[in-house]
Amino acid sequence: MNRMFPNQWPSTTEQQASAGQEFIGLSDITGFLRRYIGTIVACLAAAFLVVGFYILTTDPTFTASAQILIEPKLPQHLQEGGEVNLSLDTAQVESQIAVMESEKIAAMVLDQLKLVDDPKFNRPQVPILLERFRRIGAVLLDASGLRKSARFTSLWEYFGIGVPETPATLTEYQKARRTMSIFSNGLDIRRIGVSYAIDISFTSPDPEGAARIANATADAFVREQIETKADAAKQGGVWLETRLQQLRTQMNEAMAKAQEFRSRHDYSVGDEAKREDGAGAVPTLEELEVTAETYQKMYESFLQAYTNSVSQQSYPVADARVITAATAPLYPSAPKPKLMLAFAAAAGLILGIGLSFVRHTFDWTIRSPRHIRDLGVECVGELPPTSRGWESGRVDEVAKYPHSRYSQSLRKARTEISLAETSRPIKLLGLTAVSNDSSKSSVASNLATLYSRSGLKTLVIDADVRRSTMTTRLLGPSGAFDRPCQDPVRLNIVRAPGRPFDVLPSSVVGARHLLAPGNMEAFLLELTASDLAAYELAAYDIVILDLPTLASGADELIVGSVLDGVVVVAEWGKTHVETLRELVRTLQASRTPILGVLLTKARAMKSKHRRA
Repeated sequence: MNRMFPNQWPSTTEQQASAGQEFIGLSDITGFLRRYIGTIVACLAAAFLVVGFYILTTDPTFTASAQILIEPKLPQHLQEGGEVNLSLDTAQVESQIAVMESEKIAAMVLDQLKLVDDPKFNRPQVPILLERFRRIGAVLLDASGLRKSARFTSLWEYFGIGVPETPATLTEYQKARRTMSIFSNGLDIRRIGVSYAIDISFTSPDPEGAARIANATADAFVREQIETKADAAKQGGVWLETRLQQLRTQMNEAMAKAQEFRSRHDYSVGDEAKREDGAGAVPTLEELEVTAETYQKMYESFLQAYTNSVSQQSYPVADARVITAATAPLYPSAPKPKLMLAFAAAAGLILGIGLSFVRHTFDWTIRSPRHIRDLGVECVGELPPTSRGWESGRVDEVAKYPHSRYSQSLRKARTEISLAETSRPIKLLGLTAVSNDSSKSSVASNLATLYSRSGLKTLVIDADVRRSTMTTRLLGPSGAFDRPCQDPVRLNIVRAPGRPFDVLPSSVVGARHLLAPGNMEAFLLELTASDLAAYELAAYDIVILDLPTLASGADELIVGSVLDGVVVVAEWGKTHVETLRELVRTLQASRTPILGVLLTKARAMKSKHRRA
């Protein structure tokens, strides 16, 4: 039963490690922002440039508004009754808005203001891209003074491009349709809340023109209603007049028949006057009088309707009236620089953070000790970039700047290496890396300086035969290759000029084939011999080997199996995760004890080395 619990329940250490990997803290966020601050700033600058280009090349537009009120009217047969509540539904109000937006109203405004022939109104509202660049060129010429000195009218003449071609002449129909389209694009009609008031707005580069067009649109709508009612009354009057003539003729005929019948004094209603089938029956006086009276009433009724129609035709009343006339605005409605700059800032931040997140997602380089621990090895330290030095670092950073962040971080890394859990004390230490352009050699030199200054006799072996960076920087080209190789090998060890440790040049390592594990092991045993002739050489407390890199070949890393431990030097933001994993597998396959990974040029130090 006790054996089952460890498999079912993770330990406290595992829970803390898992929580530490999944939790994103404030340091991760600040590190992310510090890492991609360049990308975010670049996106912000690009957004501000685009918005500034748009503001500089866009003409300001002004919006003028007029308001009208639609008044519901009672039908004629309800006006003489009692109190009646009448309201307009949404469909009726929207119908009135559709009438205002119709081409009939637009044509009335265009004809009234003669906008078809107005060049200021018919110019394009939004300039094309070529025109925008022309305006930017004019601004640059004005700012630099080239226009006044060279008398260039535009950037086209300055670069010899020439003036852009004007479009072909439009026909009258095309000009009318173009003007109609510009008018429709600038007109905006909206209902104000749930009221019967309607707002008529027009946007134009000319503030006075915008107010004039808005007022003309409102007047055109009112005039259209009056004309519509007048036309309806006129058509009704014509029909009523025709009908009155017919009724007058019928009424006169009926009254004439009744008068003629009455003049004969024939009031008899006998059977001889009628036949059984009703054919040839003669109407009586009562029937003739009733018919005449009926036609008379119909005639009087239509005459009253005709009188009302004529009165409406002479003075029609619209169902809408203007309650607020448009005035010329003082400030442009677009573009709005403050709003657009705020939008540019928000868009730039969103784009910058999004692009940074995409880069972070597809970035498979080592940027955190967490990435190193995911490979199954520990991070023994994080070194910031050197204060001043070459791309691969300075070999004397610790000596010249002992109190720099780099020197302090390397001291902490040395302590971590000394406290590494190995089967024996760390006396033979190797350093390797993934690529040849790493700062491995500078780390080895500065680490040797730290060990020497702490009272340990230190030897540095430049085992990177193909590059010889350590030998060249410490001994110089002449001292590295002009020195003859002596026998035994330990006699080739020299003191590095101006440094407290000894160096074995790479030329000796290559000539004596010390990269072979057997030869290297024999040489190291020779250094630890106890005879008197080799006493001075046997006193080395620590030996640091600048090993070849993975790019030099995996077979040259087998020499690490004879060492007490190897530290892998990885570069922040440059060493690929898969390449580092391949190096770790290669060292493990050769049974090389791996002490951990030392992360150099770390821009965001998150581990305990930074807190220390």
